[in-house]
Amino acid sequence: MPARPRIGVSSCLLGERVRYDGGHKRDAWLVMVLGQDVEWVQVCPEVEAGFGTPREPMDLVLTAGGSIALMTKHTRRDLTATLRDFSVRRVEDLANEHLSGYVLKADSPSCGLQERPSRGLFAEALVARFPGLPVEDDRTLANPARRRQFVDRVFAYHQRRVPGTGPATTR
Repeated sequence: MPARPRIGVSSCLLGERVRYDGGHKRDAWLVMVLGQDVEWVQVCPEVEAGFGTPREPMDLVLTAGGSIALMTKHTRRDLTATLRDFSVRRVEDLANEHLSGYVLKADSPSCGLQERPSRGLFAEALVARFPGLPVEDDRTLANPARRRQFVDRVFAYHQRRVPGTGPATTR
């Protein structure tokens, strides 16, 4: 069991150029502050599912039948099954990573926690598989009070798993 908490994270938040446009969304607080006290487990569902970088932008849409679909914006390809199947497999693999928390990228059709019309497909699989795991997105963590609560929850979760690891140091 790791001495420091292991936190899953959307790769783009650590500066990896995996976004649909080949860019990133590096979050300085995650990298420079929290990163000193945790081990990161990076995941980019869209790249790992084989969609590549750069790639056509995608959206979650409500179908005429009332289900959620992941559709490319321009060519209207339905990638729902591919990302759902990948997400279930990848989340199951994460069960062996001894995670104590997860930070997702907001406004993402795969990782968004509060997307419309539905949660992102990877985020949905993650919270279903790990219902007690502290999970937040980068938008929520921009709030200092919510950030503090997340860090406290991560370290408490970790301490329950690894007795004697001590209190959180990141503030």
